[in-house]
Amino acid sequence: MPTSTTDPDRVDAAPASTAVERVTAMLRDEILSGALAPGTPLREESAAARHGVSRHTVRAAFHRLVAERLAVAEPYRGVRVTSFDDREIIALQQLRAALEVEALRIAFARFGGTLPEEVLAPAAAACDAMEAAADGGPGGATDAAWRRIERYHADYHAALVAASDSPRIIEAHTAIGSELLLFVAHVRRHYNVADLVEEHRRLLVELPERGPEAMRAHLEHSTRLLTD
Repeated sequence: MPTSTTDPDRVDAAPASTAVERVTAMLRDEILSGALAPGTPLREESAAARHGVSRHTVRAAFHRLVAERLAVAEPYRGVRVTSFDDREIIALQQLRAALEVEALRIAFARFGGTLPEEVLAPAAAACDAMEAAADGGPGGATDAAWRRIERYHADYHAALVAASDSPRIIEAHTAIGSELLLFVAHVRRHYNVADLVEEHRRLLVELPERGPEAMRAHLEHSTRLLTD
């Protein structure tokens, strides 16, 4: 008889790698939606029972979440959902500045000291999408709408990094994508949608005037909001 490719501890129709991807996606969604709050312990046994897979599959999913920095593994304490204290917020923002400010420096050099309108257009479109996603009245949004806004916000910053045409910087920025989504989820209490959109539209106006330092100021502003 052929060797089974299903999980040895459960009767799963999907190959193990697909099961890991499915469980990772479900846990990721629970973390980003806030269903699993920052600091929540992630238990293999309960997650395996809840998702109908083996503990081996759950363990592999946890490893992926840790690699995405959505979860933290600590000796003798297990795995928990990432929470942002001031030190972690500052560290992430410093990394973003290293990537995004440098990406814009390269982009300005590529285009002779300016950023053409067509280069800024994808970021402007992301602003439009953020504004259109608000469904909770003027400047407001439901939880579901905020999830969309968080992704449009990520698209905005990714578009500006992409203007550098620097593969390694783009790759490094993409690698922190999940962590950035979780970070923006923490920003919600400090912004309504109208303010978030206005701040990002203003950055598009300031970039041609002030250059890459406009991005640095933008990131420093959000850091102060979260740490003051």
